[in-house]
Amino acid sequence: MKKRRTFEIDLPEEPQTFPAGKVEEAPIRRSPMAAAITENAGSLRERQAVEAEIRAENDRLAAEHVRMKQLGLIVDLVPLDMVDAVKLARDRAKGDDQELEELKVSLRDIGLSNPIRVEPREDGRYELVQGFRRLSAYRALLEETGDAETWGRIPAGILPRGEDVEGLYRRMVDENLVRKDISFAEMAQMALHYAADPGTRETDPDRVVAELFRSAGYQKRSYIRQFIRLMARLGEDLRYPQHIPRAVGLKLAAVLEDRPEVAAQIRTALRGWETRSASDEVELLRRAAGAGGEETPATPAAPAPPPRSAGKARTTFQVTSTLGTAKCTAANGRLELRLDCDFSTVDRRRLEAAVAQMLADLT
Repeated sequence: MKKRRTFEIDLPEEPQTFPAGKVEEAPIRRSPMAAAITENAGSLRERQAVEAEIRAENDRLAAEHVRMKQLGLIVDLVPLDMVDAVKLARDRAKGDDQELEELKVSLRDIGLSNPIRVEPREDGRYELVQGFRRLSAYRALLEETGDAETWGRIPAGILPRGEDVEGLYRRMVDENLVRKDISFAEMAQMALHYAADPGTRETDPDRVVAELFRSAGYQKRSYIRQFIRLMARLGEDLRYPQHIPRAVGLKLAAVLEDRPEVAAQIRTALRGWETRSASDEVELLRRAAGAGGEETPATPAAPAPPPRSAGKARTTFQVTSTLGTAKCTAANGRLELRLDCDFSTVDRRRLEAAVAQMLADLT
């Protein structure tokens, strides 16, 4: 039998792997401190990401707040006694203001739908920019009712502080232009106030019209300029300029340009005429405007004013009766009585007799 021959082969030693080609990695052991540092680093990254999102959201909200504030859309309840109306000169009727009475009724029924606009001042108070009648109506209702909870504060859009006076005037004028009942005399007076305001650069009322009433049409601006001639001569003497019809005002302005002495005649007729009504004043101006023909104009006539009393210009008092407490106001040529009673339901003859008896007792 033959012996098997064996060969000695030295094979290189290799680590055994299973499965083939795979090396089993030994687990990495970390110290407790290293694990804590890794965990804290992950938490820090997450916190930084959250903080970045919060900062971005705050920046967005701040930008939106500034944008809305510039538009006057930030609204707050502002105490009436913290609002002043002295920065911008306003032309307001010296006589009756029927629109104000209607606004008060609307406020009682449905509330204020359009907030006023104010500018914060450095002393903590507010300066009125838009909404003089709304503010006046709130103040009147507070005085009449004494209800500070309802009428002591008014919704107001807070404008950013520091806008120039020209911009504030433009805001006020543009708001007034949307009123269908604003008169040419009121617009002319606004232009005169603007030109006279030391805070504005333009002093020529005609140029003011082009700037201040930019949104008005050419023809309308032309009418305003004509009324400026009228108001510059008679504005301080007129009690009801807002009632002057356009045709009367334009014709009278032309008359005053040709015959300046007519202005003195009108002032003489108005002087001391305390009991005149809006229709009385307009009729006087109408006659004066008709005096611009070829013939020599007559001095505008007016009813002789009653003798002025030596008493106070205005007296208020209350009278208690079976109908309730009446609030009374006595002035030169006027006696006003306010009572929670519908006098239209009282027989007219009884009213006439009562008024006649009262007047008889006063003589």
